[in-house]
Amino acid sequence: MNDFFFYLNLGFSHVLDINAYDHILFLIVLVVSFSFKQWKNILWLVTVFTLGHTLSLALSVYKIIDVNSALVEFLIPLTIFLTATKNIFSGLKTNSNSKVLLLFSFCFGWIHGLGFSNYFKMIVTETDLKIIKLIEFSLGIELAQIAIVIFIVALYHLVTPIFKISKRDWIFVISAIVIGITIPLLFERYDPFVSQLF
Repeated sequence: MNDFFFYLNLGFSHVLDINAYDHILFLIVLVVSFSFKQWKNILWLVTVFTLGHTLSLALSVYKIIDVNSALVEFLIPLTIFLTATKNIFSGLKTNSNSKVLLLFSFCFGWIHGLGFSNYFKMIVTETDLKIIKLIEFSLGIELAQIAIVIFIVALYHLVTPIFKISKRDWIFVISAIVIGITIPLLFERYDPFVSQLF
């Protein structure tokens, strides 16, 4: 039971770690266009993201796939940038039931999972029951993601009526802020990625 809470807390705190803010940024732009009325859609998006995340993490931990870490580190801010850009151009036209959005969520979850794989491999030894630890770790990640998503949507319901901000403006401003934070990350991670290619 102690191990369960250890890995659960590890996953939870790793997402909320200030050094892992790229994960938080992605969650922000993933759900910024949703309200509490669309909680089922939000839950689907977050869960599909976690499924992709857990699957890629498992395949990496068991050495079934091995991906260039510099490529993954570059792709993570790229997924954030693309999602935020989609928000700006689609605005209120976002189809919350879109299978395409779910596919993006799964694929981007896959990429973010690979980003966690090196960290997870460092803390789990060869003799451990990796699959159990992986499930516990992923459950902690899912709980942290749900907490972040609830905060983002609650913030929308709190801020927009007080400051008389339209939903369209909320989506645009938050997505633009995230893009502004993400662009330096893209430049910072581009050179290491390119240097490993050549």
